[in-house]
Amino acid sequence: MRKTQAAKLENQVYSNRVARSEFDNNWRTVIGRGGYIIYIATANRAKVTVLLNNGQSKLITFNKGGRVLVGSGGVSHYSKPHLAKDL
Repeated sequence: MRKTQAAKLENQVYSNRVARSEFDNNWRTVIGRGGYIIYIATANRAKVTVLLNNGQSKLITFNKGGRVLVGSGGVSHYSKPHLAKDL
């Protein structure tokens, strides 16, 4: 049986390994300059489940106002602070 890992507080992070992201209902979407899609958390504990290219999954939790910027090729930028947990 796998041990449950505690969520870890992270500062601003970026990744180019994101294959897929699923956002819960606590986000609004804006198209930003430079072609990025910007997701903005509308409530505390807004969640994103991220599947990385290596098959690993993460649950990322943001407070209200947190942002995720998504560009082409799987590039994602996550605002600080946020909680990240391996699934």
